[in-house]
Amino acid sequence: MQNLRFFPLLAFIVLFASSCKAQVSAEKDYIFFLHNRFAENNDWDVSHPEFGKVEYHAILDSFSSAGFVVLSEKRPPDTDASAYARKVTAQVDSLLKTGVKANHITVIGTSKGGYIAQYVSTYLANPEVNYVFIGSFNPGDIQEFPEIQFCGNILTIYEKSDAYATSALKRRETSTLEIRHFAEIETNTGLRHGFLFKALPEWIEPCKKWAGRNYSLE
Repeated sequence: MQNLRFFPLLAFIVLFASSCKAQVSAEKDYIFFLHNRFAENNDWDVSHPEFGKVEYHAILDSFSSAGFVVLSEKRPPDTDASAYARKVTAQVDSLLKTGVKANHITVIGTSKGGYIAQYVSTYLANPEVNYVFIGSFNPGDIQEFPEIQFCGNILTIYEKSDAYATSALKRRETSTLEIRHFAEIETNTGLRHGFLFKALPEWIEPCKKWAGRNYSLE
């Protein structure tokens, strides 16, 4: 049986009905990682014309090598974000029911994956779960996705040179669910939206701190 440290999301529900259930520990820290739209619609070896390849496996390896149990998968093309978020919400809820503490669970999403993570935050409505939304907000979202409400311990990360995403403070202001901790980071890599294609310490290291309940990011 595959080590739980990196396990596909779709197989995760099956995990709890199997002999691997004993591997789930309330003392471990779990990361659900949700990749961007380009990775959803293309094979891993395909390069974006501007941003290059998505360094998906290097990103997962960085989290796993830091001791996190990483749960992730390549989504099918043109996945419905809201419907997929319902699936992830059920998987997070399954972990909670095994006794894993809510603040030991972190949902991290880049670009479209960040929007899916925002829906998970809304649907789960658990103020103790951790979230990191990366390159996944622009001011028009308030009107386009009014149903999204931040809830939990929220870290948002955006790139100064990115034309597609900016500060999510407006969503924080309009959210009515409970937000226990909130922080925001602006990176300045010059890579535009491509910053989230790369396994960069500028955003990965804050994710690790947040997932480890270091909400001051020190």
